[in-house]
Amino acid sequence: MFARRVHMRLKSNCTVQLAEKFETEIIPMLRKLKGFQDEITFVTQSGSEAFAISLWDRAESAEVYNHTIYPAVVKIVSKYIEGTPHVETFNVANCTFHKIVPAGFV
Repeated sequence: MFARRVHMRLKSNCTVQLAEKFETEIIPMLRKLKGFQDEITFVTQSGSEAFAISLWDRAESAEVYNHTIYPAVVKIVSKYIEGTPHVETFNVANCTFHKIVPAGFV
């Protein structure tokens, strides 16, 4: 399993609108992609930063997202964030939501 983490710096008072956009627009787009497993979005208590973590069955599925849907996601969130989101990709070592065999541990 693979994860993509997107770090965003939020504009003031945008946490509710950002969460709504994830729920009504972004997550439905992700669910249509082969290999999508889950999406978790975190917002700091100060409301100044957010982290969106998407889980994928394989690195290839995460790459398809990166090249097809991600530009639309950036456009959707752009009015709620400062600057450009920072993206990182990870191998998932442990997960209690999904039964997985961590990549590189087999």
